[in-house]
Amino acid sequence: MSYAAAIDELNRMTPELHTQPGQSRRKFSLDEIRILLEALGNPHRRFKSVLIAGTNGKGSTAATLASILRESGLRTGLYTSPHLERPNERIRVSGVEIEDEAFARRYFTVHDTAQNLVLEGKLAHLPSFFEIFTAMAFLHFAEEAVEIAVLEVGMGGRLDATNIVDPLLSIITDISLDHTEWLGPTIAAITREKAGILRPSGTLITLPQHPEANQALGEIAVDLNVRGVNAALYMPTRDFQQNGGEAYPVEVLGSEINVASPLHGPHQQRNIALAIAAAVELATTHKFAITPASIAAGIRATRWPGRLESITTRSSDESTPTQWVLDVAHNPAGAWALRASLHAIDPQPRALVFSCLRDKPLAELAQILFPLFDQVVFTPIASPRATPLEELMQAAAQTGTSAQAAETVAEALTIAQEHANGAPVIISGSVYLVGEARTLLLAEQAAK
Repeated sequence: MSYAAAIDELNRMTPELHTQPGQSRRKFSLDEIRILLEALGNPHRRFKSVLIAGTNGKGSTAATLASILRESGLRTGLYTSPHLERPNERIRVSGVEIEDEAFARRYFTVHDTAQNLVLEGKLAHLPSFFEIFTAMAFLHFAEEAVEIAVLEVGMGGRLDATNIVDPLLSIITDISLDHTEWLGPTIAAITREKAGILRPSGTLITLPQHPEANQALGEIAVDLNVRGVNAALYMPTRDFQQNGGEAYPVEVLGSEINVASPLHGPHQQRNIALAIAAAVELATTHKFAITPASIAAGIRATRWPGRLESITTRSSDESTPTQWVLDVAHNPAGAWALRASLHAIDPQPRALVFSCLRDKPLAELAQILFPLFDQVVFTPIASPRATPLEELMQAAAQTGTSAQAAETVAEALTIAQEHANGAPVIISGSVYLVGEARTLLLAEQAAK
């Protein structure tokens, strides 16, 4: 019943997106999570919620909105995935991640309930890793008496376990090609899966984006009589859009606020606009006590590591600082956003530490990022879905980029630091890589 035992059991579960040769793929359905939650007393019905789907920007939007709600005095739950360093990060109440003891208690409550349902024949098999985590989050939020929870969809939307809630608002961030083997081969097909979080006569908050996504969203919204809210009203003017690190004014609830987010990059302006639009909708339509001041304060207080996050470490003689920039750009759209932000970091970046999962379009990621660097250093990552090092090296060779493979993330950091020669080192390509690198760098920073 310990935290360590809970983590061990979760780690032994086969990730639902990974299948071995000859193994059948898991079929997703909301039936399992519905049966499980009913047995747990339907905790998801004991708090209000906002549901966020999309390809990129879900987590940043969720973190910003949750911070706004928290600064507005609301007891706020935040459920996100995946985690960077610790599984506890996925489940937060008022900015505080779930404690180890509560994590273990929630896990074994959900696991034992699910096991009994299997024994009784009410479930054909134990729930998936993500279903168990989602049930744990809902149970925690209910028992912690949160007033509202911000829920990030894991993948897709229509059949995602989070979609069991009845959200006050549905937010859809930017959509691009990702998880095509699960969601469909086109942006239109993927959009239809993401739009599964919409409800009849509900509210959709989004921004104009890819024409195929716009068309699919529009058609589904009309069919469901959904009211659309365009967050473009909360985007900065064109002059400010050119510089993602600069604060900018926006009119909110009849007052002008200064939007000053710690999240860097021009692409974050879209995510912040979505969070503002959601906050305004919650204030005006659902009468939450949200003010212009609390919106501005929430944006300033947002914490969402691993997104163009900068960490500085020093050598043992304290004379040579190294700036490390961590960004979880794990698909082409994310890679383009990272590329667009690099010039503001350093006009001539020299070293990239990179790894990615096997289901990602490696050739496209390589074309977008690798030629920008003098040296790319590849490293293994702790995932059964990791791309083999030899395939990474082949991708680098096809772009004409100098590259080498390290045996560990720690070794990759050392090699990249040597090649950088004082310039910032970029770490990107996988959440698993960024999470492990971040742990190592923060430990090094603390030791100095």
